Amino acid sequence: MGFLSSMFGRSGNHMAAPAEPQMPLPDLYNGMTLDMETPEGKRLLTGRLAGYQFGQTQLTLERLPGTFSLEIQEVGSTVVVRGISSSMAQFFLRGTIQESTRTACKLKDVRVKVITEHRNNFRLQVGIPATMYYPSDLAMENPEQCVLVDISSSGACIESEFLHAEDEVLRLKVKLMDYAPMDFLGEIIRVLEYEPGKFRYGFLFAQLKESELTELTRTLYNIQVGNRQTWVRSPDGHW
Repeated sequence: MGFLSSMFGRSGNHMAAPAEPQMPLPDLYNGMTLDMETPEGKRLLTGRLAGYQFGQTQLTLERLPGTFSLEIQEVGSTVVVRGISSSMAQFFLRGTIQESTRTACKLKDVRVKVITEHRNNFRLQVGIPATMYYPSDLAMENPEQCVLVDISSSGACIESEFLHAEDEVLRLKVKLMDYAPMDFLGEIIRVLEYEPGKFRYGFLFAQLKESELTELTRTLYNIQVGNRQTWVRSPDGHW
């Protein structure tokens, strides 16, 4: 907001404010996975980019292969789109919903959203089963089943039916695709009742050793690149 205020507050007259300068969109490519959220950060849907041509300010997100219908969104509402560029840099876009159906969601007036909060680590959307334990459960005999919504090299988003408090320390065990299981000690730094009886937690990993950080970063990179190669190999877009 401070950026916008500084842009619109320079002129002393009451003429229309100059248009906000547009930053070039990141290197988007058809088939890439994009997450769509509310401006407050609530996830709305995950889709893949389709029919995009360089320089356009309209985006179309179609349902991912193997998934069911998309949830209908309110036309005219403002949303934030999050993705990972081909150079593995996370980006955020802002746009307006132009059309929403069960198979696709079209956005207009898409431009780069400047993020002031500290979110340098990209998040890989996964949505797979995971397990949490209390640190005192050394033998891991009392697992708490949960869902790993997304993961980055510094933390994760976890969905669970169990209620936990901020600052609570837990242990998270995850297995990404065919890679070896990984075990993280972490702290809950954010709590959101995502749906009645379902909670989403921001889970901050404890400081990882250099070897652990390297392994996790390499795993996330390989998964992202592997997914992208699969998309590129489809010449006609059919699955």
